[in-house]
Amino acid sequence: MNKKLIFSLFMLLAVTTIAFAQTKEELQAEKAEKQAEADKFQGEANALQAKIDALPGWRKGAFGTIGGSLSNFNDWYSQGAPNNSSGNIGITFNAFANKIEEKYFWRNSLTTNLGWVKLDNKDDATDSEDFNATTDVFNISSLYGRNISKTWAISGLAEYRTTIIDNFNDPGFLDVGVGATWTPIENLIVVIHPLNYNFVFADNDAAFESSAGAKIVADYTRQIGAINFKSNFSTFQSYEDSDLSNFTWTNSFSYTLWKMIGVGFDFALRSNKQEAANAQLVPLKDADNKLQSYYTVGLSYKF
Repeated sequence: MNKKLIFSLFMLLAVTTIAFAQTKEELQAEKAEKQAEADKFQGEANALQAKIDALPGWRKGAFGTIGGSLSNFNDWYSQGAPNNSSGNIGITFNAFANKIEEKYFWRNSLTTNLGWVKLDNKDDATDSEDFNATTDVFNISSLYGRNISKTWAISGLAEYRTTIIDNFNDPGFLDVGVGATWTPIENLIVVIHPLNYNFVFADNDAAFESSAGAKIVADYTRQIGAINFKSNFSTFQSYEDSDLSNFTWTNSFSYTLWKMIGVGFDFALRSNKQEAANAQLVPLKDADNKLQSYYTVGLSYKF
């Protein structure tokens, strides 16, 4: 009797296992069919979106990164300042509004990077409790062009750069010029303006000076699925003195994890001897023009 019962239970278990395996295989096969259909429809949707993007009209977009940390210590004796509060906050924002038509284009962009930091030693009555500005970047540009071929256009550019938290427009740099714009591939814009004037607004005349020169800008902005990427290189090469030349290279990257929220990374390099002379309080020719840089890592939001 026991042998028959054990045998029956064994057979029941075997049948159940086989049935479950068959059901799992069937579900996997059904899922594969549905996934193939979904991939097909997604491909068709992507193709339609590409046609929509190619239509004349406005193209707008924005994304940014927020990074930061806050901490507070009370009687934490293992460190030099056992009672302190500290924090840092960084915000970047990139936006564009481009009007693309058959005969002309009008491209507008805005880039900002703002940062604050504080370290308050509560045992020091003279220590500041405020957040102090560290990174302060504001750049806005507008490029208009009339097409003369599929990849070349006669264009005019106005680009303005300054700080907005501290010392607004001191200094401020305004480039205005004309020349040509080259678009060899989609999403890449190369501006070549040999006729350009770099207006510099500043109180320190010993460090800052306006001059004529050439303006070159290369911008690559693209979205691939959940990835947003923007790289911009802007340089002014003075015809009067190389000490008046400068360049800025900014890079922004974000990856969407959930809905509009993701992770972001921003990095930039800059060389500007006039800014170095102003910060070091020396004449322009005596400035030590070290390469400037910043980066921000944190949460990103796609608008």
